[in-house]
Amino acid sequence: MDVQIEGLIFERSGRVVLDIPSLWLRGDRTTAVLGANGAGKTTLLRLIAALEKPSHGRILQGGTPVRPHIRMQQNVAYVFQEDVFLRLSLRENLDLGPRLRGVPKTETNERINDAAHLFGLTHLLDRRADGLSGGEGRRASLARALCLRAPLVLLDEPLAGLDLPTYTRLLDELPRLLDAFGATTVLVTHDRHEALRLGEDLVVLVDGRVHAAGSKRDVVLNPAGPAVAEILGYTVLNANGRRMAVPPGALELGSGPVEFWMVVEELLDVVDHLEIIGRVGTVRVHVAAPATAEIPQPGDRVLVHADRACNVE
Repeated sequence: MDVQIEGLIFERSGRVVLDIPSLWLRGDRTTAVLGANGAGKTTLLRLIAALEKPSHGRILQGGTPVRPHIRMQQNVAYVFQEDVFLRLSLRENLDLGPRLRGVPKTETNERINDAAHLFGLTHLLDRRADGLSGGEGRRASLARALCLRAPLVLLDEPLAGLDLPTYTRLLDELPRLLDAFGATTVLVTHDRHEALRLGEDLVVLVDGRVHAAGSKRDVVLNPAGPAVAEILGYTVLNANGRRMAVPPGALELGSGPVEFWMVVEELLDVVDHLEIIGRVGTVRVHVAAPATAEIPQPGDRVLVHADRACNVE
């Protein structure tokens, strides 16, 4: 199911939160919407789900304009940023959505068992859902969405608030789990690594406006301006009067294809290597110190380079 946005403006308290003249989210794919906090990501999800109404313009699901009515909402499974469960067993929480949508009991039970098996929750079905751990709760929220068998799945920061081991494990598992939905999936995140791991297509939101959209490879390898480059993790530096976007971790000591002068400010021991921290102009940068070279000291002015950089003027 494609999602199309046409002439969308959303205002809150007299302030424009979103201004999107045109955007196409391709069907049967996972699109990651990437942006800083406050960029309008969650508002965009809520508008697609018909939980909010645009001030101007329209959104179409599968060619049909979104309206806040029951039939349209049945197209959507929405996983909120925070896990919200009734004070009932996990099985009863998974049962609620299909039951409200009129799914027969036998089919609902099959969906619950399939989802619980897929997400590793079978042994927890009779436990109180509001007592689950962070990782269990995230899986339970995703399982609840899967039970709806909706053609459009919306995920709001699906890995937010998890401890590092749980986050790492779920990030590894999520691509396989999202495939099980067999749906168009739109997820929002402020984390570049998540967006690239989970998304096939990428939308970059900056202050409520789409600055880049397309396949993630096209968006990442050809950043559309300094703001997009910085959100994608590039470091934007001036070189010979041009603004250049340097990929994460690409700066090295010495001469090379794209060169910059750095003033060293400090050295940082991170156990497995030494980091040289300094400034190129006003921009603070980190460079890994090679094991075989002489280490510059604070106050030194040294040449650094990147093998690849993009002009983002």
